[in-house]
Amino acid sequence: MTDGAGRQGIALSEKQRIAWLRLIRSDNVGPVTFRDLINHFGTAEAALEMLPELSRRGGAARAIRIASHADAERELDLAYRHNAVLVGIGEPDYPTLLRKTDGAPPLLAMKGNLRIASDVAVGIVGSRNASIVGAKFAGMLARDLGAAGYAVVSGLARGIDTAAHRASLATGTIATMAGGLDQPYPPENVGLLGEITSGNGLAVSEMPFGWEPRARDFPRRNRLIAGMGLGLVVVEAANRSGSLITARNAADFGRLVFAVPGSPLDPRAHGTNELLKDGAIVTTSASDILDALAPLHGADQFQTVSGADEPAMDSGDLPLPPNDGDRDRIASALGPTPVEIDEIIRHTDLPAATVYLVLLELDLAGRLHRYSGGLVALAID
Repeated sequence: MTDGAGRQGIALSEKQRIAWLRLIRSDNVGPVTFRDLINHFGTAEAALEMLPELSRRGGAARAIRIASHADAERELDLAYRHNAVLVGIGEPDYPTLLRKTDGAPPLLAMKGNLRIASDVAVGIVGSRNASIVGAKFAGMLARDLGAAGYAVVSGLARGIDTAAHRASLATGTIATMAGGLDQPYPPENVGLLGEITSGNGLAVSEMPFGWEPRARDFPRRNRLIAGMGLGLVVVEAANRSGSLITARNAADFGRLVFAVPGSPLDPRAHGTNELLKDGAIVTTSASDILDALAPLHGADQFQTVSGADEPAMDSGDLPLPPNDGDRDRIASALGPTPVEIDEIIRHTDLPAATVYLVLLELDLAGRLHRYSGGLVALAID
């Protein structure tokens, strides 16, 4: 379905939105688990009804906490009071490229100019402790990319991120946040966030309002940056920096990775120079980025959109519970080392639906770790 602006997607009803919010805010339900639950049970409401049973069958030590209807209504009301909305993955305003990534958030809190979410974007990240030259160059790239019609995505951090956002305020910039939309970090960028959301910009987060960002939340934020852009540019990054994690995510998502070379004597260039050794595209001007991205326009990733509709399921369509023997075979095949789900199916010679359902049970019981690329491992206490 296409809206009046040519964007594709299916709008959630308010009832569906509340059910989706309850499901993703319940214990042990992450983006991948959310998707698998919908795939198995058809609707978020049906999945919510099954959570206690699935968790029990997976061997949970205690009852799973399920977000209440009142909690979901309060979060929606809080978003509206902040002039924000919660957008589902198949709705027209959901970022176009992000919805195609593995583990994309089912719901995003969004504030600002929602139309920018459907623009083709490029991510720009780099050192928080940026040099004057590095910040200036990031700004030059952001201005030139904006003039060429790209939105610029970054993480609202000090240094390179701030320079990229400021340089693209007029043409369109997207700030991804590790905490709630009302919890910007660092605090000195509160004013910048206000400029972004009140102008031609957008702020997005998968976390609820009031959530103060913690160290473990920033890698999740980095995945948003990597997933929203058609490419990612790294300007100054030390070894083992968050920018390199973002670059790795971008490569995993099939995005082009660009890196600005720097002096071998500057620790802030060590990471970018290593990216260049690993095959990142040498970037000394915006034309390097524009030339590399030009052939990708009109590719299938812009045309195919996942729907958010929830097809009704008859009780006869629901998968039968696995038996204890099947559960034992699957649990025995797992260990602390991540493996692909297809390997588990081949090893156990069980139907894929049975394997996926047992993995859901283990996941909801807190006994499964999920990794990028569809890998899973048994959680060892």
